[in-house]
Amino acid sequence: MLVALVLAAVASFAAAVFLPWAFPLPPAAHIHLALAAGVMPLIFGAMTHFVPVLTRSKPSPAGIRIIPAFMLASGALAVFSFAAANRIYYFAALLALAAAAVFSRWIISRTSNPLNKPHPCLYWYLAALACLMLALAAVAAMALWPEQRLALKRLHLHLNTLGFVGLTAIATLQVLLPTAVGRFDPQAATRLRQDLKWALGGTLLISAGAAWFMPLSWPGTLMWAVPLVRMGKAWLALYASEIKRLHGAAPSLATALAGFAVALVFGALHAGGILSSTNTAHAFILAFLFPLVTGAASQLLAVWARPGPQTAWHVQARQRLGQAGGLRGIAFLAGGLLVGLGWRGGLLLAMAALIVFLVQIVSVTGTMFGRNGD
Repeated sequence: MLVALVLAAVASFAAAVFLPWAFPLPPAAHIHLALAAGVMPLIFGAMTHFVPVLTRSKPSPAGIRIIPAFMLASGALAVFSFAAANRIYYFAALLALAAAAVFSRWIISRTSNPLNKPHPCLYWYLAALACLMLALAAVAAMALWPEQRLALKRLHLHLNTLGFVGLTAIATLQVLLPTAVGRFDPQAATRLRQDLKWALGGTLLISAGAAWFMPLSWPGTLMWAVPLVRMGKAWLALYASEIKRLHGAAPSLATALAGFAVALVFGALHAGGILSSTNTAHAFILAFLFPLVTGAASQLLAVWARPGPQTAWHVQARQRLGQAGGLRGIAFLAGGLLVGLGWRGGLLLAMAALIVFLVQIVSVTGTMFGRNGD
């Protein structure tokens, strides 16, 4: 399931970039193709892997492992709804809302053991899921308060990007990059405990500011900057040499952090009416999501494909997927910056980098499920 979700996410990203060039899709269709059909199911799938690890508990049950498939169905319905100009997206939002509620309850059950203190990353996951459920509820609210449709649309966008995706990603990065480098970050758990209030508070202020009262976005942006600056300083102190490399997962993951900082500023500018919602969403997808997902896949795909003892095949697969990871991340970041500022040619940079990663995935997939190559 996890490998399929990675492949589906990369395919969704590729389609989100290529399809608008071939077909006159509404912006909402290809944005939801990347976010709702691509990254949302992948995040839920990744959580089914990380929650048992972080709680040192048994693997997730089958009923939970199927929830990413419901999220994929919801995302596909949303994309179809916008492409076909109908209102099935209301049903898609309710389906995802129900699945997210069940998933949240499962995480809460895993954090309730008094003898096994959960990792603080889990509370970021719960906050992210709360933002997602609020964003999905905002879709339902559009039908009840049509006069607030534009405000609720902006609320939905920012709760999804900065809240659901942002909180999940920043928390996971603080665990994943040290794993990719192979050296422990002794302050990661402390930062996660201390910084959730800033990230969540900043998300809520930016979202409310974009929807109803723009001045709230500026203090919200400053609040979000606190965990990003603290995290960036720690990474430069601990992992500067690995981040500066041309290859590997680490430079791609570090670029994702920089991309999120760019997306945060662009989100505040959108809330202030300076940038369009389409350009802001594209900048978020290209500068942040693309290096995040490709970097995470470089590290995790081999483990998900062949769980258990690590072999020479795992090392080779990570090397192949991480080849030119730093250059790829820079191309994604530059492309997102250019598109966010209104120059559509920035898509070409992102397209080129994504094509390279697709070739790398194909090269690894050929040996992924075989018995040879160990």
